[in-house]
Amino acid sequence: RCLLKMVKGNIIVPEEILNFCCNGLQGPTSPPRAREPGEREEARGAMASPSPARNPTEVQMSQLVLPCHTNHRNELSTGQLLKWIDTAACLSAERHAGCPCVTASMDDIYFEHTISVGQVVNIKAKVNRAFNSSMEVGIQVSYEDLCSGKHCSICKAYATFVAQGPSGSKVRLQPLTPQTEEEKIEHSIAAERRRMRLVHKDTLKDLLSHSPPDTELETRDGSGAVPAEKTRVESVELVLPPHANHQGNTFGGQIMAWMENVATIAASRLCHAHPTLRAIEMFHFRGPSQVGDRLVLKAIVNNAFKNSMEVGVSAEAYGQQMSISPRHINSAFMTFEVLDQEGRPLTLPMVAPEPGDGERRYREASARKKIRLDRKYVVSCKRTEVPLSVPWDQSNKVYLSYNNVSALKTLVAKANWALAREKEKVRMYTLEEDKFLSFRIEMSVCITASRAFSLLSNLRRRHEWDSHYVSAELVQKVDDDDMIYHVVSRMLRHESKPQDFVILASRRKPCSRGDPYVVAFRSVTLPTHPARAEFTRGETLCSGFCIWPESEEMSKVAYYNQATPGYLNYVTTNVAGLSSDICVTFEACEKFLLKNKEDLISRLQD
Repeated sequence: RCLLKMVKGNIIVPEEILNFCCNGLQGPTSPPRAREPGEREEARGAMASPSPARNPTEVQMSQLVLPCHTNHRNELSTGQLLKWIDTAACLSAERHAGCPCVTASMDDIYFEHTISVGQVVNIKAKVNRAFNSSMEVGIQVSYEDLCSGKHCSICKAYATFVAQGPSGSKVRLQPLTPQTEEEKIEHSIAAERRRMRLVHKDTLKDLLSHSPPDTELETRDGSGAVPAEKTRVESVELVLPPHANHQGNTFGGQIMAWMENVATIAASRLCHAHPTLRAIEMFHFRGPSQVGDRLVLKAIVNNAFKNSMEVGVSAEAYGQQMSISPRHINSAFMTFEVLDQEGRPLTLPMVAPEPGDGERRYREASARKKIRLDRKYVVSCKRTEVPLSVPWDQSNKVYLSYNNVSALKTLVAKANWALAREKEKVRMYTLEEDKFLSFRIEMSVCITASRAFSLLSNLRRRHEWDSHYVSAELVQKVDDDDMIYHVVSRMLRHESKPQDFVILASRRKPCSRGDPYVVAFRSVTLPTHPARAEFTRGETLCSGFCIWPESEEMSKVAYYNQATPGYLNYVTTNVAGLSSDICVTFEACEKFLLKNKEDLISRLQD
C-alpha cells in the first residue's frame, strides 16, 4: 500500500487512517486487531461503500479547539476557522470534480456565536450544484461542548470552486443529481444565488447612482471623528511551503486568515479595544499566488456606524522582484462590533473619510449596510405570516427578485405532494404543512416550453384564459426578467367588492439542461399604488409557473400556489371536489396556449 506524507511535521500516515479521518467514520480509538488478508479486504470494502442516503460529495470535519487556535479571549480565531472551512469545502469540490479545484469566491458569512477552548468544531460541506466548470459548495459549521453535550450553529456559507485540469485549464463538470428534499431545494436555488453574485456589483453601483453623494456626510455630526487614515494597516507575508495547498498554490484559507488578521488590527485602531468579527461580505479570489510570492495585505476602516464598522481589506501578490507591478488577488469587506462584558455592542466613534477614494469607500460601506439590512428584512418577511407583502425598493431589487424565485423553487422541490384530484389531463396535488396548504396543478400541452413561458409570463394576457382576472396593468418594468403589475380580480362569492393586487413577476430561463422555465409571483407594496376603498387589497405569498420540456413539441406546465388566508376557502373547496373551478381554469389555459401557438406559427409562415 502507498503511504501518504503529511506536510506539517513530516508525519507518515497510513492511507487507511487518512481515509478513516476524511470520511468522518466513527469507531473505536484503540488499534484494530490483526486480520487475515481475505478478512481485511472485506472490511475495507465495507468501509468504502457509501451509505445510500449520503451525498457522495459530503465531507465532515471535526476539530478540537486548542490554545494554539485561539485569540486573546481564548476563543477560536476566525482566521483559523476560515482555514478549516476552506479545507472542507475544497475536499468536497474535488470529490465531485475528480481533479484539483481552486476557491473562486466565498459568499457572505454571518457568525452567530464564538467558540471556546476545549469545544469541538463540526464542519459539513457538500456540493449543491455543478455548473459548466464551477460548482457551489454549501458549508454548515456548528460547535459541540463535550462536557454538556450542547450543539449550536455557528454559521452557514456558500463557496464557489473552479475545477482545473493540466496547466490550469478549466474542466467541464458532470451534473450533480440531488437525492433528498433538502438537496433538491439547495440545487434549485443555487442557480439563483449564482445570478445574484454576478449582478452584485451592478446592484451596488445602481444604489449609489440614485443616492445623493453627500447626504450621509452632512447629516452626521463630525465632531470627534477619527481620521480613517489612522486605521490604515499594511502588512507583508512571505508565502512558504507550509502555506501552500496540495496544488502548489497559496492555500485560500491561509490568505483569508491573513486578511482577517489585518482587518482586526484596523478595527482595533478605531475603537482602541478588541473587536469581534460579525460578518464577512464575499471573499473574491481574482488570481492565484505561489510559494515565494510576497503578499501585501492592506486594510482600512471604511465607515463606522453606531454599533458596527466596516473594514475593507485587499491582498496583492508580488513576485521575487518587488519592483514589478503587483497582482490584485483578493478583496473582502468585514463587519466588526465591540462588545461589553454582557455581550452587548458598544457605541463606536465616527470615521472621517479621506477626500476622493476615502469618501467613495465611505458611501459604498453605507450602501452595503443597506443591502445587508434589506436582505435580512426580506428573509424575516418570508418567515412570518403578516404582512405577506414586502415593500418594493429599487435599490434592493436583486434580493427581492431572488427571494421571489427561490421561494417558488423551494416549494417546487418539496416532497410529500399528494394527488388530490384528476380530471382528464389535469392533475391536482396538495401539500399540507404546519402553516400552509399549497397546491399544484399540472398537465402536458402540445407546445414548446419556450413559447409557453413567453405567453404565461405576460400577466397582461392572463385575462384571456383566467376568468378571475379583470385586468393587469404594467406598473414598472424593473428589467427584462422582472415586472411589477397592478392586478384587479373579479368579485368572489360572499364578497362586497373586487380584490386588487400589486405583484412582482420574476421570470427565469433554464440555467442548465433539466431545469424548468420559471415564472414566480409575490405581493409587494408600492407607495404609488396604496390600498383603495373600492378594492379589497389581496396578497399572494408564493405562486407561479414551472414549465418543463418533455419533447420538442410537448411541455409539462405546472402552476403552484401557497394558499394565503384570503384564498384558502376557494382552494379547499376545489380540493374537496365541491368545485372544479381551478381545473376548468387550467383547461382554459391549455386552449389559450394552443390557440396562440397556432397564431404564432401562422405569423411566422406569413
